[in-house]
Amino acid sequence: MLRVILLSFLFICSDIVYGSELNNVPQYHQVSAESGDGVYSILRRYKLLDANCNIAQFYVLNNLDKNSSLVKGKKYQIPVLIFQYNGQSIRSTIGNDDWDKAVRIQKYNEMLLSEGLRKTSYRASKILWVPYNEMHCEGTTNKTIAVSNPVAKPSEKKETVFVDPLYGKEHEKFTLVSNDQKNKVFYIVSGHGGPDPGAIGACRGHSLCEDEYAYDVALRLAKKLKENGAKVHVIIQDKNDGIRSEDILPCDKDETCLGKAPIPLNQKKRLAQRVYAVNSLYKDYKKQGISDQYFISIHIDSRSESMRQDVFFYHSPLSKSGKKLATNIQETFRAKYKKYRTSRGYNGSVTARNLYVLRNTHPTAVFVELANIRNVNDQRRILPQSNRQYLAEWLYEGLTK
Repeated sequence: MLRVILLSFLFICSDIVYGSELNNVPQYHQVSAESGDGVYSILRRYKLLDANCNIAQFYVLNNLDKNSSLVKGKKYQIPVLIFQYNGQSIRSTIGNDDWDKAVRIQKYNEMLLSEGLRKTSYRASKILWVPYNEMHCEGTTNKTIAVSNPVAKPSEKKETVFVDPLYGKEHEKFTLVSNDQKNKVFYIVSGHGGPDPGAIGACRGHSLCEDEYAYDVALRLAKKLKENGAKVHVIIQDKNDGIRSEDILPCDKDETCLGKAPIPLNQKKRLAQRVYAVNSLYKDYKKQGISDQYFISIHIDSRSESMRQDVFFYHSPLSKSGKKLATNIQETFRAKYKKYRTSRGYNGSVTARNLYVLRNTHPTAVFVELANIRNVNDQRRILPQSNRQYLAEWLYEGLTK
């Protein structure tokens, strides 16, 4: 199940508060743990214990082990989705025509207001709170549903746990969610790096470097693939920069190829280095009989400040499989935009282009441009960490469908 994407209301590059680049993709509500709080006490406070999937989702959202303790004062995401109320109806706001569901959500918001957990009504604030189970737990209303208990029993099969410092201290430990992508290999390459920052934008007096934002999305995508059983190689690496939550990602020059080789300044040598790394690994896996191998190069474009652009894709002119893969991802984005971005359509394209990395890499290859780094509206797509997460998850869905 595609995780619902986090989209924060943030101050980014102007003096106004804006939400997502999308029209109504919900974020998750955050609360600070109080003295003595545990998972169950927080969920009980927000009336979320009646559905077991809310409990399970709390662990997923906060990347917690089943027996983790909470830290006083630390903020945790809870399974309450925050929608921008459209002023018309709950049903049209959440995109669901179920009248009974809308009534339950209305009563939930009114109850939170009466108990002081909300400061203003959803009508006045234009902010609607929706319990996770109302949107994502099929067959449940407010009753407990039959799902596995999140507290592991001694007799249960042990989880497969990965520990990879490349993803950063807060994300280095994660578990195998499924084997859906078993026997598939993915090569994730974020553009530029080392002495070449790529495209550069500006926000609040800070430089925005293409390689930093492309790398953050690349790590999120790689982690998602690995969680689902794929063999994943992050070709461009920065041992100091894991998955980051900040809006402004500092520019640096310490990226390497596969964690070892310095990245050349010369463009041809730089591209040849990463192509050689991918192709060498490709040949090794080919000898093992693994044919499902995919390459994705992640970039952020630089065009006129006034030009907005949707996520778009390139493939090699000679690769039918590359075109098909790019089209799959494009169709995924189109479907998501149709659902969440109702105020403006999706215009991301799929184009054949004779780029060096597409022409010379052996796996099925796709080149993606996430945004125009110089356009303020496009910056909303990459600055909030929640938006970078949704980019990674939608790329994942398109790559694997």
